[in-house]
Amino acid sequence: MRAGKERGIAVEKEDQETWELRLYVAGQTPKSVRAFANLKKICEEHLEGRYRIEVIDLLENPKLAQGDQIVAIPTLVRNLPPPLKKIIGDLSNTERVLVGLDLRPAS
Repeated sequence: MRAGKERGIAVEKEDQETWELRLYVAGQTPKSVRAFANLKKICEEHLEGRYRIEVIDLLENPKLAQGDQIVAIPTLVRNLPPPLKKIIGDLSNTERVLVGLDLRPAS
């Protein structure tokens, strides 16, 4: 993850629904870097080419937090598929992230 205003990774396969994910961070703190790495790993393992990640650095663009009502960072926002979902933290609890994104049913 490099410094910048917005970064995005798009990995898409045709004929499948694309997941649009936004990860809100504040600079390159260890927690922000860990959240991005964890998200990328989860997407590679469970969404196999059907996702787009947009990383938004709120140190560079603090006003962007208002649109998704971000109150803590890092925060992951799933825009598509609906409904909108939010997960706060470094995404290290894979099971919690999978359930939060509706990739796995709650046990």
